[in-house]
Amino acid sequence: MITNFFIPELNNYDVQELRFQQDGATCHAARARIDLLKDTFGDRLISRFEPVNWPPRSCDLPPLDYFLWGYVKSLVYADKPQTLDYLEDNTLHVIADIRPQMLEKVIENWTSRLDYFRASHGSPMPEIIFKM
Repeated sequence: MITNFFIPELNNYDVQELRFQQDGATCHAARARIDLLKDTFGDRLISRFEPVNWPPRSCDLPPLDYFLWGYVKSLVYADKPQTLDYLEDNTLHVIADIRPQMLEKVIENWTSRLDYFRASHGSPMPEIIFKM
């Protein structure tokens, strides 16, 4: 996906102005993948063990990373789907049931945390323990 879609799509943008934030998941931080991203973003790559080191599961990651995927996964796997079709149906059903009000609350929570980080000049939130 990175070589066939993402990097070619970047040709439509001035990547000198872009930063790329990796989520720190082990499968996303494979050396070959990181090397591809470093070739494109250089020192503007924000990732685990890279020029801008970022902790995995950081609470200032986008809402899709810190909330939505975990929420969907917990509901999709709640009744232990046994077939791929059942897993797909569960996934579609759970996503279809997400209401705009829930997403609005998620965005409110995220923006309030970003406001905290801005005001504290990037200090960690005292009530959150980061594990690396």
